[in-house]
Amino acid sequence: MAIALGRPGVDGLGEVVGVLRGWQSDGAPMQLHPGDVGWFWRFGAQATAAAVRTWSRGGRILAVGLLDGPGLLRLAIAPDVRRDEELARQLAADVRAPERGVLPEGRANVEAPTGALVQELLSGYGWSVDEPWTPLCRDLAGPVPDPGVRIEVAGPEQAPVRAAVQRASFDRSAFSDGHWHAMAAGIPYADARCLVAYDDEGNAVATVTVWSAGPGRPGLLEPMGVHRDHRRRGYGAAISVAAAAALRELGSSSALVCTPSSNGGAVATYRAAGFRPRPEVRDHCRVA
Repeated sequence: MAIALGRPGVDGLGEVVGVLRGWQSDGAPMQLHPGDVGWFWRFGAQATAAAVRTWSRGGRILAVGLLDGPGLLRLAIAPDVRRDEELARQLAADVRAPERGVLPEGRANVEAPTGALVQELLSGYGWSVDEPWTPLCRDLAGPVPDPGVRIEVAGPEQAPVRAAVQRASFDRSAFSDGHWHAMAAGIPYADARCLVAYDDEGNAVATVTVWSAGPGRPGLLEPMGVHRDHRRRGYGAAISVAAAAALRELGSSSALVCTPSSNGGAVATYRAAGFRPRPEVRDHCRVA
């Protein structure tokens, strides 16, 4: 049967999220997580549906892609078909043809799980590897220590505080309480939590959103940020420890996060929170 490229629509997002949950497992290559879709949901259900692509054969979804920004396709592939030649060739053909509605002309990046055949095919078509990223993982089999700061779970009433810390943590962030409400209304947020850390004077100093993929599966931190006025005081490590504890309460087997390898401060922060680095990963890039 031929591979079919699809757009699930809002009504199909539940199936997509369920499929992504089922593909997450400890020790597997880092790939698109349901939490990535959940974080994108801050733009609303319609925008999220418009950014999702699926590749199916015989009615079964084999790969899911999220257009996460201009020219960036983030992929997850079912574990048993990462080396499937027919799927890999279709993926490579679709991302190289702008008329297929996957990636535009010009510069483009494809993030695929390490070892997937599509990576090799793109290299053969002249795509290069981009800057390295470092995945980090913390095992959640045992108890997680107290983070040492006050942590609150942000609900609707705390959305403005949660949003303000996000904007103060990332220079180009436009995250608003409206974005928070849209995200919290999304399907993936049923297994998610937003946390805010406070200092001894009651200032909100750091925030993180954690996403479970279900009991016994790895959960994700996306995003984590520390207020620019409160950095270098250990709050990043503290909120990351709190994130691990929250994921353990949600039944996650481990906690995952990925950050640019060039961001040595972020890597050090996660290591201080008990996360252990895995081998670096790289997107495949087509230069304009």
